[in-house]
Amino acid sequence: MPKSYIKRILDARIYDVATETPLEPMRQLSHRTGNRILLKREDLQPVFSFKVRGAYNKLLQLPQEQRSRGVIAASAGNHAQGLALGAQQLGVRATIVMPSTTPAIKVNAVRMRGAEVVLHGDTFDEAAARAKQLVEERGLVFVHPYDDPDVIAGQGTVAMELLRQHPGNLDAVFIPVGGGGLAAGMATYIKYVRPEIKVYAVEPEDAACLKLAMDAGSRERLPQVGLFADGVAVAQIGEETFRILRETIDGVITVTTDEICAAIKDIFEDTRSIAEPAGAVGLAGLKKYVEQSGSQNAALATVCSGANTNFDRLRYISERTEIGEKREAVLAVTIPEKPGSYLQFCRDLGDRSITEFNYRFANGGEAHIFVGMQVTTDGDRQQLLQQLGDGGYQVTDLTDNEMAKLHIRHLVGGRAPGIDNEVVYRFEFPERPGALRKFLEQLAGRWNITLFHYRNHGAAYGRVLVGLEVTPAERGELRELLDQLHYPFWDESENPAYRFFLSHGA
Repeated sequence: MPKSYIKRILDARIYDVATETPLEPMRQLSHRTGNRILLKREDLQPVFSFKVRGAYNKLLQLPQEQRSRGVIAASAGNHAQGLALGAQQLGVRATIVMPSTTPAIKVNAVRMRGAEVVLHGDTFDEAAARAKQLVEERGLVFVHPYDDPDVIAGQGTVAMELLRQHPGNLDAVFIPVGGGGLAAGMATYIKYVRPEIKVYAVEPEDAACLKLAMDAGSRERLPQVGLFADGVAVAQIGEETFRILRETIDGVITVTTDEICAAIKDIFEDTRSIAEPAGAVGLAGLKKYVEQSGSQNAALATVCSGANTNFDRLRYISERTEIGEKREAVLAVTIPEKPGSYLQFCRDLGDRSITEFNYRFANGGEAHIFVGMQVTTDGDRQQLLQQLGDGGYQVTDLTDNEMAKLHIRHLVGGRAPGIDNEVVYRFEFPERPGALRKFLEQLAGRWNITLFHYRNHGAAYGRVLVGLEVTPAERGELRELLDQLHYPFWDESENPAYRFFLSHGA
């Protein structure tokens, strides 16, 4: 283990810009998993990310002549903010090249620190290539976001604080990896001071450049990387970081987008803060380790590495969280196309909560419904599939089907041929277990359902759009029944959105 890195870490004088962040217990998640889980809150840094440590440490080590020329970096955002803040503190001119896919919240934050922003390319690697061109054109000093000893040492101060804050038993630490700067700095310090502690690197499955390198025994380049966790979307692990990590980590864990989303929710529930996807990668890996190893009564720590995410991403994160936590099953189920089939299906489900219900009339024989249901574990999902199969239903499990989760759930619908007497109503009813079944029971199966859309968004009220095949002579009777439901409802049969996209007569 290179002692030079330990000295660099101990000598890092970063605290006139960076702060010592707390190490907090995750009480709810600890109780749920039967382990003691600790979260290092790097999202509480002035730039909401650990990156300020390494960037500022590098600036402090630069000779005055190099500082006076100005610095440049390529970054998906967090290194950019850290460098911009450090440069502002020291009066150094900073230029940042960022991928055009970088969330606007990060771009704006860099500009507010006084740095010049150049948007170029779709990935970090394309931005880095442009930054190197500008080094030649303008004579600027390049500050690498992770593959630099001073940057790595600055990130290593996270581990120095962590071990000081928790001197007791610690079984394992889980560290997110993009280019590897944080993991290399932390793993070096942990293994030097407390070699008995296991250190695991964690990556998204669609950006697992360290795993690729570890499996190959050399640095390889991913042909493409996923951009959901943009802070760790790197195609090739750093040269210096790989040299360190291959000697210091005990393994690499990869996690899915759904598992990252579930970890974001866990962090929110325990801290009331919202991590960015890259910031929750470490916790997603920790949870996967607990599940696969059956760990109990262990002390496990991870880093919430950042909280720079666009607000409009939260909708997608929320949508995927339940599946990532294995709390929702997404299924395609075939039921008879006749009045009362929906009600019978809900009754056959018993007390299970329905999270989503989408259907559009297709033909007179069978109805294919897209349905989400609350489950507790993978085993519970398999039990549900068995239960429905035993009940005579044809079921296809779509829980791990990306197209179904990303697109099909929003496209179930369209114009249905052969319906001449369709009316469409929108309802609201108090959201509670069994509410959807009660709603269908009150409709009593009197008319054939031609369209149905329901999604539980966690709100106080459930919202349902229903199409019914009702002759003009029966519409007065329908209206009387709807009045007896005591739920707010609206007749949407003349709504232009329905007429344009759902009505056969459009």
